[in-house]
Amino acid sequence: MLAGAAISRDLVLVGGGHSHALVLRMLAMRPVAGLRITLVSPSSHTPYSGMLPGLVAGHYTFEQTHIDLARLCQWAGVRFIAGEVTALDPVARRLSLAGRPDVGYDLASIDIGSQPELDSVPGAREHAVPVKPVAGLWQRWQHLLQRLGALPPGTRQRIAVVGGGAGSVELALAMAHRLARQPVDLELWCGAPAILQGYNTGARRGVMAALARHGVAVALDARVERVEAGRLQLADGRQAPFDELFWCTGAAAAPWVAASGLPVDERGFLEVTDALHSVADERVFGAGDIATQVNHPRPKAGVYAVRQGPVLAHNLGAALLGKTLRQHRPQQRFLSLVSLGDRLASADRGPFSATGRWVWRWKDSIDRKFMARFEQLPASMPRGHWGSLPELAAASPQQPCGGCGAKVGADPLARALAELAREFPRHCSPPGGAGDTAPIPGSGAAAIVQSLDMLRQLVADPWLMGRIAANHALSDLYASGARPLSALAAITLPFAGADILQRELKQLLAGALHEFAGADCLLAGGHSMQGPELNVGFVVNGTAIAGDGRLLGKRGLAVGDQLVLAKPLGTGVLFAAHMQLAADGRDIAAAIDSMLVSNRLAAESALAHNASACTDVTGFGLLGHLLEMLGEDGAATLRLAQLPVLDGALAHLRSGIRSTMHGSNAAAGARLGFDGAVDDDLLQVLFDPQTSGGLLIGVAAARAPGLLDALRGSAYPRAQIIGEVVARDPASPGSVRVA
Repeated sequence: MLAGAAISRDLVLVGGGHSHALVLRMLAMRPVAGLRITLVSPSSHTPYSGMLPGLVAGHYTFEQTHIDLARLCQWAGVRFIAGEVTALDPVARRLSLAGRPDVGYDLASIDIGSQPELDSVPGAREHAVPVKPVAGLWQRWQHLLQRLGALPPGTRQRIAVVGGGAGSVELALAMAHRLARQPVDLELWCGAPAILQGYNTGARRGVMAALARHGVAVALDARVERVEAGRLQLADGRQAPFDELFWCTGAAAAPWVAASGLPVDERGFLEVTDALHSVADERVFGAGDIATQVNHPRPKAGVYAVRQGPVLAHNLGAALLGKTLRQHRPQQRFLSLVSLGDRLASADRGPFSATGRWVWRWKDSIDRKFMARFEQLPASMPRGHWGSLPELAAASPQQPCGGCGAKVGADPLARALAELAREFPRHCSPPGGAGDTAPIPGSGAAAIVQSLDMLRQLVADPWLMGRIAANHALSDLYASGARPLSALAAITLPFAGADILQRELKQLLAGALHEFAGADCLLAGGHSMQGPELNVGFVVNGTAIAGDGRLLGKRGLAVGDQLVLAKPLGTGVLFAAHMQLAADGRDIAAAIDSMLVSNRLAAESALAHNASACTDVTGFGLLGHLLEMLGEDGAATLRLAQLPVLDGALAHLRSGIRSTMHGSNAAAGARLGFDGAVDDDLLQVLFDPQTSGGLLIGVAAARAPGLLDALRGSAYPRAQIIGEVVARDPASPGSVRVA
């Protein structure tokens, strides 16, 4: 969307298939004012089908064969929702998602591919590994490799592949190449009288020779009638044992497409016109395997999806702008390049066929060229509203970070509060006395404590943003040993039309309520307004978790106390890297998962082990919050090697990436002392601002092992003892010693 334009329409892309990947790139290059685009896909990475056999064979890495949708969306200014669509209501213009609220749309496009047809053969769904979704196939393949590596000497395994088309042949040959030195027998079971139906004789001959060369046994006219545990039952009465079964038969459609009531073909695929929209609804488009052009039906093949991409991108924009749609006429024939396992390939187009290493190199060049479109993204794309603020752009070329990376630094905050305390001594906390939570005056013996937290947009998915913001706000209560009672919302929504505002507010508050309901916390009300960007905050109130009314505080550390950190560090630098298109979508997903882990159980464990002091690690970074706990007279040692760090964070710090609040936090480095040489890049983790970070707990040394075990046994498997409180050495140059 163009920076500064009020949001007026929602385009929702369902699925990260080849067509939609191209659409995202094209629409980003020619944005439509007022249009918000959302991509819904089950995971951050989508596979490029042409390179999957090479991935299984070991010729390519995961990164080379997958489009990072999270990165692509960040570049394109598109909202990314990691979710699975389960239903479509074309009348209400609403998509249902598993485990989260519905998503409304003004225009929708579906590109979710197909899935193997499992239900026509009893037992196939229970006992076979389908080749789609690829994420499941890749995971099972990795597990199989591990299992084969651990087999006792002399043990052989039988791997069966059911199919006969190009996909099953390529998979069997890729497996055979990768397992050439393993004790396995590979078998391809084909129900037709010949493999590669529709291919010419020369191509089939080249593929059959490759199967023989790799030792893959091929059974023709071998239709599988039933699958049992460890055994295929064939239509001719034969039985075939297997240890692992991969299913690669005819394509089937996701059932929710037909259940929507939109017209589908006999196999359940969405029927679309030559303009690629539903024959019954011009607001729903379809491309790739999930759609059938009624005037030009074609086989389910990725090459057609790639060719549809430019037309789909044009027509989505034209439909929104009321312009003429283009007609797409798919090619009658296409070049098919079949991988043969060991960097050979066969080519088939009409009567032409060829097999050899040069065909592989040709295929490899085509595939790499396609993937380069999504790896090498133009660097000049404007991203986000910050580009309209010249004073920020002049001060720093880096985009301001979201979440707690947008907080005011500790030093200017402390100076402002100190001045105000002198002017309003009766109504301001003394310098150093203000906390993240505070008792409400007059609330009685069972004090009610209150806290407020606000976050600038960190993730584009509003439901996730609501969850993160609510979880982040509740953490202050947990850090003080309080359980939540109620909350009030304070939300600024980007300028938009009434329908868009309603959709956004529902998503945000549904996400927040997901967390509040889990904590039995009432969302009692709040305030909302419009502004240039999204901000989400909550006032939260609570009372002591402990029956005796005891609360936890930041102060109270004693010499000898062990410092325990419940959750790993690194969210600040990871999201800074994400904004610079340098982060892996899987690392961002893991960081989000970490932010969504509640600190409730950690607080209960801290109270149960009589913790001396506690705080949550947020915007001021680990060092800043530790210094708050120590005060002016305390001291501690930290063991850098013991710090738990999120995947990818340290690599980005080593590359020089920093959150925009990192520099302000690094000023606290003046209070560090060093015992020997330290890894300077790892040292930077101390200054990284965290959003919804873990609790930092001080506990007596005798109780620390028990607390650590309790944390690791609940929701915090990476909890770690990272240091201890020591007596202050007047001769030491710093209050925190680092080793």
